[in-house]
Amino acid sequence: MTLNIIVSISVILNGFLIWYVVKLLRKFLFISETIADLYLTSRAFQIFAKSMYSMDTYHGEPMIQELIERMKEVNLEIENFRDVFEYTLDTEMEEEFDAAEEEATQEQEH
Repeated sequence: MTLNIIVSISVILNGFLIWYVVKLLRKFLFISETIADLYLTSRAFQIFAKSMYSMDTYHGEPMIQELIERMKEVNLEIENFRDVFEYTLDTEMEEEFDAAEEEATQEQEH
């Protein structure tokens, strides 16, 4: 009788723990996807600001230069979090951003 009670309690506790772990993993994946999207969006904005800065009309504008510098800092902070949640990265999108950022940097230098 006592053994049946102990086994029943153990099964109930294990079922609860499995449910809780599944719930935590779902939240973990949601956070991972959200941080990856946030990082890609901020990278896209930084590339846009760099390309805008290289335009003749805005070249040398100190506010845009400040914006670019602050975006680099924000991207570094987001990248720190992204390293923790690195399970849902869109590598193709990131490679495109790297290429676009190199283009914007080259245009800025000219």
